[in-house]
Amino acid sequence: MSIKKKSKLNINSRGGMGGKSKSRPSRASSSKTSDAAGTIIKVVIGLGIIALIISQWQTIGAVFGFGLILLVLGITVAVAVFKREAVLEFARKTTFIYWYRWLGAIVLVGAVWGLLGIMGTGGVVGNSIINSDTGFGGFLRVTGLFILALVLIIPAAGWAVTKWLFGGITRPFRVDKERPGAEGTYQPGLNGNRPPLRQSMIGDRPVLERKPAAETAVPASTMVQAEEKPSVEKEAAAKTDKDAKEPRDLKQVSQDVWKKYGETATLLTADGWRLPPVEILDYTPEIEYGEADNQERARMIEEALGSYGVEAAVVQINAGPTVTQFGVEPGWDRRVKEVKEKDKDGNPVTKQVETGRTRVKVDRISSLSNDLALALAAPSIRIEAPIPGKSLVGIEVPNTMLGSVSMRSVIETTAFQKLKAKAPLAVALGKGAGGEAVVGDLAKMPHLLIAGATGSGKTVCLNALICCLLMNNTPNDVRFIMVDPKRVELTPYNSMPHLAAPVIVDVDKAIGALKWLAGEMDRRYKQMAEVTARNIDAYNKKPGIEKMPYLVLVIDELADLMMAGFDDVEHLLCRLAQMARAVGIHLVVATQRPSVDVITGLIKANFPTRISFAVTSQVDSRTILDSVGAEKLLGRGDMLYMPTDAAKPKRLQGCYVSDQETERMVYFWNGQHPEANSPMLKVEELATAQTPGILGGTQPRDSLFDTAMQLAQESGNISASFLQRKLHIGYPRAARLADEVKEALGQDTEDGGAEVPADDDTLLR
Repeated sequence: MSIKKKSKLNINSRGGMGGKSKSRPSRASSSKTSDAAGTIIKVVIGLGIIALIISQWQTIGAVFGFGLILLVLGITVAVAVFKREAVLEFARKTTFIYWYRWLGAIVLVGAVWGLLGIMGTGGVVGNSIINSDTGFGGFLRVTGLFILALVLIIPAAGWAVTKWLFGGITRPFRVDKERPGAEGTYQPGLNGNRPPLRQSMIGDRPVLERKPAAETAVPASTMVQAEEKPSVEKEAAAKTDKDAKEPRDLKQVSQDVWKKYGETATLLTADGWRLPPVEILDYTPEIEYGEADNQERARMIEEALGSYGVEAAVVQINAGPTVTQFGVEPGWDRRVKEVKEKDKDGNPVTKQVETGRTRVKVDRISSLSNDLALALAAPSIRIEAPIPGKSLVGIEVPNTMLGSVSMRSVIETTAFQKLKAKAPLAVALGKGAGGEAVVGDLAKMPHLLIAGATGSGKTVCLNALICCLLMNNTPNDVRFIMVDPKRVELTPYNSMPHLAAPVIVDVDKAIGALKWLAGEMDRRYKQMAEVTARNIDAYNKKPGIEKMPYLVLVIDELADLMMAGFDDVEHLLCRLAQMARAVGIHLVVATQRPSVDVITGLIKANFPTRISFAVTSQVDSRTILDSVGAEKLLGRGDMLYMPTDAAKPKRLQGCYVSDQETERMVYFWNGQHPEANSPMLKVEELATAQTPGILGGTQPRDSLFDTAMQLAQESGNISASFLQRKLHIGYPRAARLADEVKEALGQDTEDGGAEVPADDDTLLR
């Protein structure tokens, strides 16, 4: 019985639903009835108003006249407009924007009403408009109202008609102006024809400059005969052609640069040198990106993550010169369960109730980098999870147009100026993903290792570092030793007074320079020990002592040096990197092959500060940075900078220094001629202490040579493995020792060792 009752109840409820659906036509019919009643009421009200007007026509006609028709038409139009649009929308679109047209319509109604007053049918209102003057005065008033209405309703046409009308009245009283000269010419003193203006970029602000008088055309009647005096234009053109045919003298160019920039430099140092002004560098305006584009990409990121079941929201957008970083806040993974309930009608309803939630894992966002790149149509996307110091995940999306960062824009920032005030070796590195300036102190790095594929921006980074040091230091403060095996990258600095020696391009002399630098390090330590100074800063503050300059070693390609002399180069670099910081010697080493046979474990351990440009594989990225990410860089100055105090590398757009800026910098320093600085290192003397395989000279004997000779005399047999066991040294050194012993004894050097001849001179027991 209970089952039957429930079925009847369900049937009744469905019938109720059906009854509700059938009642809809009755509502429509009732709405039609109400509309018809409303129309009838409006007609009755209109007829009542007309009957009232007819009954009171004498009074109404005496006040309004036939102008009542204009009043009724105006009210009808206003009611129609208000009915078509909402009141607020009408006020926004019509009243506030086109208010002058509505005012013109009111003035036009008044003008027509005044015309009816002249005709005697305007009533009291019409007579008031014309001031009860049906003659010439009333006509002038009506005409003025018509012109004012035309100007307000159609401003351009009304102004043109007014100007033509009054222009005809004042034309007989005008004085003709002087006519301009021939077409395309300029006559001084005439206002009718002015010289054209051209736009030139000075810094980041456009400035309009007038063409010089020599560039403007002059009428033929005012020109002097060519045989008597040549024109200024021809002289300038002839001089330009002559300069183009003849090569420019470097000395003259240096003097020109000094006259332009050196005379404006006001900072004169204590040693007689002038520092270059910041105007010697070019200023490149940065590309500005629209906020709408970034908002659209943020929406696409949220939709792409949501389509893969990851709840996230973009809460921060940092637009940089190369990439835009979107700060994504991870959402929640919610756990729900279904609960069945009954509504008020007794029908079963299923609801989802949240039972718990956890944060979305960062790995889920990081694993979707390729999917996000597909959604945004980007070549590659780098995800920084999380951003250091923030509870956000950074998604770095490349911009559609890659911008460049000029070194001047970074030098002029507050961050660099503060660092320069307390650090003489301050360098401008570039701008971060958010557009913030990033600077560093070479003295605290203390050595810098740069790696990247060919064309990724290593040499430009080296030029930026060198020029930044040249901007703030004299030759008495900083000296450079430059090694350029490629012979074309650092040679423009060859005539700089900052160089301790000319740019070294031979690999054999480069190894000699490293040995000289190691000797210079030992000499400086002895000098500092004599005056009990801990570092170079304390030494330079001692009174009565000659100032010790900083020494910066710049190597453009480390791989060539490692192939020429692996053991010597690695040993010298590690020794310098470990001990040379305190005496003011710093290393900046670059290579395009970041492999383990070039950047060994010892070199990496002694170069804590590293910069990686775009590389070809994750293996190279791990070699230089101990982490992946450099293989996703875009090139052209896009780099990852890893300082000593950071756990993760920071993405930057490096500073760009053009060849023209480098030349101006070199010419500026060459234009100054204080006392000549004697070179600290003479390249011609580097060939005296080289290994035989490099320069063909004599190699100093190993310190264990005497011990090896004694072992050979005692055992009667010599080999690399024997020396390796007895002396506890590595195989390469043992093999060299065995070769030296055999060469000294006049034996054939064989890998397996040989018996020593038992003669009287070299008897081995």
